Amino acid sequence: MIRTRIKICGLTRPEDVTAAVAAGADAIGFVFYPASPRHVSFERAAELAALLPPFVTAVGLFVNPEPAFVAEALRLVPLQCLQFHGDERDAQCAALAAQGGAGLHALPWIKAIRMRSGVDLLESSASHPGARGLLVDAFSEGYGGAGRTFDWGLLPERFERPLLLSGGLGVANVGEAVRRVRPWAVDVSSGVESAKGIKDAAKMAAFIEQVRDADG
Repeated sequence: MIRTRIKICGLTRPEDVTAAVAAGADAIGFVFYPASPRHVSFERAAELAALLPPFVTAVGLFVNPEPAFVAEALRLVPLQCLQFHGDERDAQCAALAAQGGAGLHALPWIKAIRMRSGVDLLESSASHPGARGLLVDAFSEGYGGAGRTFDWGLLPERFERPLLLSGGLGVANVGEAVRRVRPWAVDVSSGVESAKGIKDAAKMAAFIEQVRDADG
């Protein structure tokens, strides 16, 4: 059985980064979308990323960003992966990611798909061939899942690319989610918080424990 990877997103405080790493998170997400309550400056994200040990990935989350905005993020923050949550097309994502890697190679990137009835994940996958994986989240009028789950039955039974499951996950339901969907990774933010942008160390540890139990 493949171990489900775990990304904890929207971290804003050093103590939360330390607790997430200690609990066993594989990746930490920094939100560079000013409209989000979990938004952090590039300078703050750089301080937080400096706390990460080897093999814990720093992910930058963007929503319809301008190239100069991403370039500045990459100049200041040691990101290892980019995550796009807006209406970005494949070519746009690829061009933005190509600004990383000191000109030698593009950074890997993930595309978020907002799921609801009528959204065909296979079509979305085909239209973003450059993505290393697709993150599925609940549809909302804004960007982000607003801490809500979506009908996992909308997901195709067979999906050959890495699938990152998000949207309303928490300690109470992540075990069921892993058993039913068998995603490559799960992504959580509000489900392990005590307030917006403030993570709860006990919830993060319990969340990760539930994932590990579901992995068997």
